[in-house]
Amino acid sequence: MEIIRLLFTFIVLCVVQALVLNRVNLFGCATPLLYIYFIMSFRRGYPKWGILLWSFALGLCVDVFSNTPGVAASSATFLGLIQPYVFELFVQRDSPDDMKPAIRSLGMARYVYYTVICVFAFCLVFFSVEAFSFFNWLQWAKNIGGSMLLTSILIIAIDNVGKK
Repeated sequence: MEIIRLLFTFIVLCVVQALVLNRVNLFGCATPLLYIYFIMSFRRGYPKWGILLWSFALGLCVDVFSNTPGVAASSATFLGLIQPYVFELFVQRDSPDDMKPAIRSLGMARYVYYTVICVFAFCLVFFSVEAFSFFNWLQWAKNIGGSMLLTSILIIAIDNVGKK
């Protein structure tokens, strides 16, 4: 049952990113990268190799539909690599092994910190690989900051709606 839910979420986020969100570019620097919500929502205790496979597959699908060869795949794989360790920073030791990162399980403050750290790490890798140089570092910094802010707000809003 969990695999069906994961597959459904995977497909929905991939399609929404490819058809809608890739066309949004606020102020020339903020693009919502909502598909990383899928990677961030893996429960505690999920096999690390499974997170890496799902992350790479999601990044590859987004790359295919967005014409960004390898940028999303490398960034999503990196986020999949660090997600279990970042999540452990905000989980209490006596928490259940199948705990999912959510506002209701972590609390608002911890979830916001978790989201900001994950989104920042993803955006840093994504825009560094996309630019492949620091020639225009001001635009690079604007892209990271704007996309991080917009993506974090969307993820927190979606998780808050799902809470109810």
